[in-house]
Amino acid sequence: MKIRTNALAGIALAATAALGLAACGSGSSAPAATGSASATADAKPSGEITVYNAQHESLTKEWIDAFTAETGVKVTLRQGSDTEMSNQIIQEGAASPADVFLTENSPAMAQVENAGLFADVDKATIDQVPAEFRPSTGKWTGIAARSTVLVYDKAKLSEDQLPKSMLDLAKPEWKGKWAASPSGADFQAIVSALLELKGEAAAEEWLKGMKENFTAYKGNSTAMKAVNAGEVDAALIYHYYYYGDQAKTGENSKNVTPYYFKNQDPGAFVSVSGGGVLNSSKNAGAAQAFLKFITGKKGQEVLQKGTSFEYAIASDVPANEKLVPLTELQAPTVDPAKLNSEKVTELMTKAGLL
Repeated sequence: MKIRTNALAGIALAATAALGLAACGSGSSAPAATGSASATADAKPSGEITVYNAQHESLTKEWIDAFTAETGVKVTLRQGSDTEMSNQIIQEGAASPADVFLTENSPAMAQVENAGLFADVDKATIDQVPAEFRPSTGKWTGIAARSTVLVYDKAKLSEDQLPKSMLDLAKPEWKGKWAASPSGADFQAIVSALLELKGEAAAEEWLKGMKENFTAYKGNSTAMKAVNAGEVDAALIYHYYYYGDQAKTGENSKNVTPYYFKNQDPGAFVSVSGGGVLNSSKNAGAAQAFLKFITGKKGQEVLQKGTSFEYAIASDVPANEKLVPLTELQAPTVDPAKLNSEKVTELMTKAGLL
């Protein structure tokens, strides 16, 4: 679904800057209802901001184009992966030129939050996003979401042969039958949810069984292609790889069907994509306005009507009509602020998966 480069490429999207300066955001530990952070929501944004982006580049460019057209704020985009960008921000610390950080998955957001580098999100923005799609801390917010699915070869497996739980994939009967991309942030977010829901011992045991049973591919789309080509029976990925391919030629998914675990199973985990404003921001007013815009009606309609096939989660905007509604996914409740990428990396390395 996307191509990333390791270099941080600066892409300037030109626009006319409006007049005036905005106030800086607060750096307190709880969501601010009054004071400087909330005041930025009422100020007219101006000037320019830099967005460190680990979301799909095409999706974020759509958000930027719409935001710039509405406000006149110039936005520079720096593209990278979840881990690459979070580590970059932590290395830069208070000197980071980033105003906003956007990710695909929550663990990278939690990593930056734990380093104390996020400002509070304006209350007006927080109020646009349901509690289940944002961290309890209020230091950043959800901007989109993606569901875990098991895509399977419908010629090889019937519905009654599918696992009742993601945990079943570690059982001996699934040896050699499924695939995943363990090196990616997507899969590691799924393991982070498993760790939070079931604890370290259960996560370690599952990863041990996974190592025995699965086939590794680099990238979710590659894993899905392998299922489609008959190389493996099933793959644990995110939903949008399937729907994105179907919306194009369908050549990499014509033999594939997505299966949703539901029942609050770890395999029904819905990963929240995050957005936050950095304490280092030199233009907190415009940064907060950008975050408010993408979680607002116009920003969420980009998800609803676009080709990313990620879930709209805010401002009462329904998901793309081709997707299974979020309310039907029966996802487990996970506080995105508690997803621990460092521990997951440790456990996956111990299991020989990284």
